[in-house]
Amino acid sequence: MRILYHSVQIVLTNRAGVNIITVSVGVERGELTDRMARTREFNEEQALDAALRVFWRKGYEGTSLPDLTEAMGINRPSLYAAFGSKEALFLRALERYGEGPAAYVDEALKEGDARAVAESLLFGAARLLGDPRNPRGCFLVQGALAGSEAAGPVRRALITKRAAGEIAIRKRFERARREGDLSPDTNCTDLARYIATVLQGMAVQAAGGAKRGALLRVAAIALRAWPEAGGQA
Repeated sequence: MRILYHSVQIVLTNRAGVNIITVSVGVERGELTDRMARTREFNEEQALDAALRVFWRKGYEGTSLPDLTEAMGINRPSLYAAFGSKEALFLRALERYGEGPAAYVDEALKEGDARAVAESLLFGAARLLGDPRNPRGCFLVQGALAGSEAAGPVRRALITKRAAGEIAIRKRFERARREGDLSPDTNCTDLARYIATVLQGMAVQAAGGAKRGALLRVAAIALRAWPEAGGQA
């Protein structure tokens, strides 16, 4: 017995060529489209948020595809269809982190004076990192726990993201200097690096279990080094 494929039908015949049975496997175009669409019937934004939290907790290399599919509530083909790859999903989650949990950074840069910018950054980080509802540490730091060559693109993306944050702080301080909010001899590069270094240190402390209160105290102490009006930094 042979199975012959003709158009969208499976025809079973005997050696005499007499049809025994015809099984239709054809579907209407609309029905096929509906079936394909049903494989993507999930909330992509919610799935991305779930993936973000897994990467945040475990880092890029510590996160497996089963970890992601379980948290996102989808299967592997749906993950690939929606996001392309684990690396692409991570990069989407990285952007999501900046738009969501770490949105306080962009808001801080809009503050009216340089000290208020620094306060908003430091206290905003303390509140985020010390929130027990969030995974420990900072996504940008936790996600960087990638050492293999295969994870190189992810590691470079995280380095670029952290560098961009420091550059944004420096530019905001340079504007403050031009406006007379900071002393003309303020070294804005060093001041921005100082803030960025404290932020990263707080992230490491939070990953080790530091609570919100302790992080808020670190932020307050860090601000004691803020340059006085007319002083140097």
